[in-house]
Amino acid sequence: MTIKKSEDRTGPHHVDIHVGALVRRRRKSLGLSQSELAKATDLTFQQIQKYERGTNRISASKLYMNSEALNQPIEAFFVGLNDLVSESGHDDVYPEANAIAFLSSFEGIELAKSFSKISQPVLRRKILELVDVLRIDG
Repeated sequence: MTIKKSEDRTGPHHVDIHVGALVRRRRKSLGLSQSELAKATDLTFQQIQKYERGTNRISASKLYMNSEALNQPIEAFFVGLNDLVSESGHDDVYPEANAIAFLSSFEGIELAKSFSKISQPVLRRKILELVDVLRIDG
């Protein structure tokens, strides 16, 4: 195993996003609110929110507390992580991180729900083209 020195990043690390997304998925599957998980882990709901988005890293002790509160082994929050590292071996190429971060937002969830209801592939393609233009111009 080769350990690389990580370069300076301009956003959350993909591991933090991945772990946070799996914490969020487990919390939602149990029907817990962020406030309920926060109370169970002696944190604020804002901190849970930051963990779930990958904005803040979850320390080992807080990850342990989350795993206990969510009745999930710690290693479950790392499942699939190795598959997300690019074939080049560089962990800075991580398009899934964008998807996870997007789907962690209210707007992302709403857009994904609506988009999945569009049955015509031509319309879905046009929407993607529009979003691409907006991204470039915005």
